[in-house]
Amino acid sequence: MTVAKTSVLVLDSAEPMQLAEFYAALLGADLHRGDDPEFIEIIGQRGVHLAIRRDAGHAPPSWPRPEGSHQAHLRILVDSDDMDEAEREAVGLGARPVDAKENSGPREVRIYADPAGHSFSLAVSPPPLPI
Repeated sequence: MTVAKTSVLVLDSAEPMQLAEFYAALLGADLHRGDDPEFIEIIGQRGVHLAIRRDAGHAPPSWPRPEGSHQAHLRILVDSDDMDEAEREAVGLGARPVDAKENSGPREVRIYADPAGHSFSLAVSPPPLPI
């Protein structure tokens, strides 16, 4: 028997509250603080569960530069009709486009850095699986 599990992606940041506020606003989620003030969870609808942890020595990954590592990135799924609006929201909240190509228009994946330098992408949601 497999033990029931869930997971949460934890991002390191020198300023965890600022980064948590960015993702809560971007994802329409709520902030949850427990006993540890250095760890903030972002929990929202449709399975959103992300956390931010203070790391005073945090250095953002250098991706997409070839000498740097990608490490990991968050893929945020949106309907294709909402891609441009999602991009405006992300940039308005402080995201920075990092894709070398023109980042607007009908492309299915657009890549950004969050305010702490972590990479994330906005991507068109795949069609639902047949039942």
